[in-house]
Amino acid sequence: MRRDKVAMLLDILEVVYKEGKAKPTHIMYKANLSHKLLKSYISELESNGILEEENLNGKRYIKITNKGKIFLSQLRKMRRFMESFGL
Repeated sequence: MRRDKVAMLLDILEVVYKEGKAKPTHIMYKANLSHKLLKSYISELESNGILEEENLNGKRYIKITNKGKIFLSQLRKMRRFMESFGL
């Protein structure tokens, strides 16, 4: 079964939230996404202030913002609500 956009965004945010900050490749593998799709979603989430990039010692990390934590919480609620109706 294919995942919808909400499921993919939720997977990305869950990985970053659990790790605190994560390398894009790590997110890609944990969220089971292609590089192209991950790049697109991270860009979208960054432009909305949900994720932000951090460079440490020349390495790129992605971390979740406070706004992102609120967004993740609401996505989780929405997912539970949808599942309660079998969607």
